[in-house]
Amino acid sequence: MGPSGSGKSTVGAALATLLGAVFIDGDDLHPAANVAKMAAGIPLDDDDRMPWLRAVGEALSAHEDVVVACSALKRSYRDLIRSVAPDAYVAELAVARSELEKRMRSRGEHFMPASLLDSQLETLEPLDADERGVRIGETAGVEEAAAAIADAAGRAQSLR
Repeated sequence: MGPSGSGKSTVGAALATLLGAVFIDGDDLHPAANVAKMAAGIPLDDDDRMPWLRAVGEALSAHEDVVVACSALKRSYRDLIRSVAPDAYVAELAVARSELEKRMRSRGEHFMPASLLDSQLETLEPLDADERGVRIGETAGVEEAAAAIADAAGRAQSLR
């Protein structure tokens, strides 16, 4: 989880490869209306997000081993996902605003414009201490982040 530009897709794909899991980019689960709205520079509201978040939870529930990249910016969004996929483990990719903007401006064909970054950061609620998950800082490289998430998720699984 994290705002656009945090590396969710890149780290998620690396994590899925490391675990031998299926990788699903949550962006691919958005309804066309959501994509059009974001591409037009209009932030999504909670009503726009709810069907998408349910689809994310369903994708998590549909596979034994799966990694889904999803912004899941608010606690209530993560709670909705967990209502559909109770065993979901969340990895928050924490990246400074300046780096997020740099990354968003450097990528070419993504529907999410950098102009929506501030609305995402205003919405962002970092993982709470009681949530099943781990926070990974921006200094971790892709492979290091994937390994740290796999390790933390494995420890969490063994505690169940």
